Amino acid sequence: MAAAESQGPAAGGPRGSAEADADGAMGLTDLPGELLELILCCDVLGAADIGRVSCTCRRLREACQPRGKVWRERFRLRWPSLLKYYSHTDSVSWLEEYKARHNAGLEARRIVASFSKRFFSEHVPCDGFSDIETLGCPSHFFEDELMCILNMEGRKGLTWKYYAKKILYFLRQQNILKNLKEYLQRPTDQQSFLEGAVLIDQYCNPLSDICLKSVQAQVDDITDKVRKVLRTKNPRHPSLASKAGEVLIPEVELQRQVLDAMNCVLYEQLKYKGNELDYYNSLNSYIHQVLIRRTGIPISLSVLYLTIARQLGVKLEPVNFPSHFLLRWCQGKEGSTDIFDYTYIDAFGKGKQLTVKECEYLIGHHVTEEFYGVVTSKEVLQRMVGNLLNLGKRESTDQSYQLLRDSLDLYLAMYPDNVQHLMLQARLYFHLGIWPEKVLDILQHIQALDPSQHGAVGYLVQHTLEHIERRKEEVGPEVKHRSDEKHKEVCFSIGLIMKHKRYGYNCVIYGWDPACMMGHEWIRNMNVHSLPHGPHQPFYNVLVEDGSCRYAAQENLEYNSEPREIPHPDIGRYFSEFTGIHYLANTELEIRYPEDLELTRATVQKIYSSGKE
Repeated sequence: MAAAESQGPAAGGPRGSAEADADGAMGLTDLPGELLELILCCDVLGAADIGRVSCTCRRLREACQPRGKVWRERFRLRWPSLLKYYSHTDSVSWLEEYKARHNAGLEARRIVASFSKRFFSEHVPCDGFSDIETLGCPSHFFEDELMCILNMEGRKGLTWKYYAKKILYFLRQQNILKNLKEYLQRPTDQQSFLEGAVLIDQYCNPLSDICLKSVQAQVDDITDKVRKVLRTKNPRHPSLASKAGEVLIPEVELQRQVLDAMNCVLYEQLKYKGNELDYYNSLNSYIHQVLIRRTGIPISLSVLYLTIARQLGVKLEPVNFPSHFLLRWCQGKEGSTDIFDYTYIDAFGKGKQLTVKECEYLIGHHVTEEFYGVVTSKEVLQRMVGNLLNLGKRESTDQSYQLLRDSLDLYLAMYPDNVQHLMLQARLYFHLGIWPEKVLDILQHIQALDPSQHGAVGYLVQHTLEHIERRKEEVGPEVKHRSDEKHKEVCFSIGLIMKHKRYGYNCVIYGWDPACMMGHEWIRNMNVHSLPHGPHQPFYNVLVEDGSCRYAAQENLEYNSEPREIPHPDIGRYFSEFTGIHYLANTELEIRYPEDLELTRATVQKIYSSGKE
């Protein structure tokens, strides 16, 4: 483009046909329109180049018109993932879209850059996203810029990625929650079980590329495989018709043929199975993971099984059976209330068909007839979310309790006045020390719903107000200088990759104290007095490779001879870059430990350079 520019406007502009050179050479504007567009769509040209070219003459201005191919191609080259939001029939000013996306990018980067300074010392509060909720640009433009930040190559920009991820998480979850509420407001017969499962999956995995269209396409592919098997058994089967699924098959024998073909494809050909070995893995509950890993738990496999059956004209219904979700298949009069008129299907058990007595053998005890009844899509989602809630309570390494928080959000979106889960949410936020103002709102709601909870509510209100007051009294970050006499015993510095001598875990230091600053109870529970130097030695805040945060005594830490990245979710909160040997503190952490950076560099130079020699 540099050559083009040097011969363009600066030399009097592009030459027309009447301005051909003496040697007969053609000018740019003499070229046919299609060839001119092809040149202007070249990926070496930038938006500024196209802007300048369009100002040179009428021919080029027409070639670069806002709704034309040139600006569309410029938009596509810069942001290819955004084209899915447009159809070929749309009349779009690609120049205006380009400007809007560019401005959205600037705004996104401004907001991300502000988050570290505003929220370094605390969890991003509920109102911390208020700037985002009032954006003056399309949300998908803003999200696209956040994804660009997250996809930056290399080990730099860790703090930017950390806050971009938090913002994107919030934005997508808000949108998914809105979609879930709209889904729940539809008539029951318009609530697809598969769509409900996808919404839960999306909310718990907002940064993954999960969409109903993609999941449905995978289910359709399985359905087509079932049709192929069915065709070999019965070439005239009604499920093979182009509009199969729109009309239910009335004959039980024809329905049986469909279920047999489904079992053949799912469990014999594709090797789907219940995950007995890792039953309590949350991936078993996510429908997109069930399709990828071909394993799941009873309810997730049942949703898949039921969806395929209905697409082939067989009406199966979900049964909220205790401890083991089942499907039922009517063998008698449609809509019968007699539980013995149904065969029960265990999708977890390779599609095995069960009698009422065999269902009881499955769980080891007798149950009343009500547990054999059909349930609604909302009740199916409630059970799916309930499973995730229980898993969230079990998780021990995730100190942010993200799964528990997400599943509580989902449950309360469906049942906003459930006092038990509202109280659990308030206690969780209180335990994590986050969102005290939201805790007070939740407690006020609980008190209005159930005045008998005043004891528990009063206790949490009192301590939450104390937390808010303490936060108001904070005067700013504590700055720790290595040169202070009281810090002379501190041997290690921020950003060093360490190894725990006793437990062997790898970690990175993100804070230190000249002596143990924890309370007497913690010191006693952790048996600190058994250490040779007890609590009277430096202690370090470390991010551990298993995702936990720990407080380790100096005598228990040693330099890691083979330093490597620490895969901790909060690494970007404290560090901006991994050099390959150590981490560089971001601006906010460096303010608190202003003399550590030089010491870290000197230590790394001394330890690892000498090791290479």
